[in-house]
Amino acid sequence: MLIGSEIYRGSTYGPKHPLAIPRVSTTLDLIRALGWVGPAQYVDSPRATPDQLTRFHTPEYIAALMRAEAEQAVSAEARARHHIGAHGNPVYREVFSRPATGAGGTLLAARLTAAGGTVHVPGGGTHHGMPDRASGFCYLNDAVLGLLAWLDQGLTNILYLDLDAHHGDGVELAFHDDPRVFTLSVHEAGRWPHTGRAEDRAGGHARNLPVPEGFNDAEMEWLLRHAILPVIRHLRPQAIMIQCGADAVEEDPLSRLALSNAAHRAVVASVMQLAPRLIVLGGGGYNPWSVARCWAGVWAVLNRLPIPPRLPPEAEAVLRRLAWSRAAGRNPPEHWFTTLADPPRPGPVRAEIRALAALTLRDLPEPGVPVPWSAA
Repeated sequence: MLIGSEIYRGSTYGPKHPLAIPRVSTTLDLIRALGWVGPAQYVDSPRATPDQLTRFHTPEYIAALMRAEAEQAVSAEARARHHIGAHGNPVYREVFSRPATGAGGTLLAARLTAAGGTVHVPGGGTHHGMPDRASGFCYLNDAVLGLLAWLDQGLTNILYLDLDAHHGDGVELAFHDDPRVFTLSVHEAGRWPHTGRAEDRAGGHARNLPVPEGFNDAEMEWLLRHAILPVIRHLRPQAIMIQCGADAVEEDPLSRLALSNAAHRAVVASVMQLAPRLIVLGGGGYNPWSVARCWAGVWAVLNRLPIPPRLPPEAEAVLRRLAWSRAAGRNPPEHWFTTLADPPRPGPVRAEIRALAALTLRDLPEPGVPVPWSAA
């Protein structure tokens, strides 16, 4: 099942913001142009209600966010307290309704997977959102809300896997004291929000894999085989949520990693086989071509669809219509228009990657067993 919305089409954080680009709308257009989704597979995302949002966020913050959209302005107090209109979180036209739609999509995905199944929500993945403030371009934390919805269904053993170049700090913090949710984050070391050190284990039910600049496909494959999959097989989760941020792809301007989109597809293809329930979210990604190609490719994997070596004209036209004001967008390479799958970007597996995998498996909790604070 694919969950999307037209609210993303034409929505922008502002002309100079990294999220000035179309992402979800382009992904959906590309999937449709390839003939990869039928009417029975697609559903429009509902907008989460304030009552649903206050399962995690404070009522005061939700009220402030709604007021910011209605007035297209914020008070100095709201800016300071809730970081709306500050710290890279601008007031824009759909500043409440767009993130509430993303949250509604992830909440719907949790309902649709109550008895099993797989749902893709490319508009989700806003993993930095905090209970009472915006953070890192994220106004609401749809991932936390979706995980809470699974818990409310009675699940007791959930794994959250974050592939974004930036640490999934909001999700880790939300479940720091809850042994029912294990968080596993692969992210660039030393990058904002400057959390997620390898030693940080959130009471024992988190593992962080901060990777160095130039992190390549072979190194992701190593972590997949020697860390991610062993953790999943050990914990045997009832449900898995993947935050599939596309900003770890080499062409992204906000990271210095060197993955191809083949790495994302490989992780999803392996993890989905171990997931009785699976939700795949979007997340970061600030190059419009690499984001749409990555997320459309993930949809192909989830549906076991072959990716053509050359895109058909209708799909190519979707990508040729894109524009990007950054330098790389002024003369994009031809394969950004004509292909979906990047060629693999292998490289050496550095010693620090091998050590990181080994550290990840050390002292794993038993499934469903609380970890004492002394183990944190």
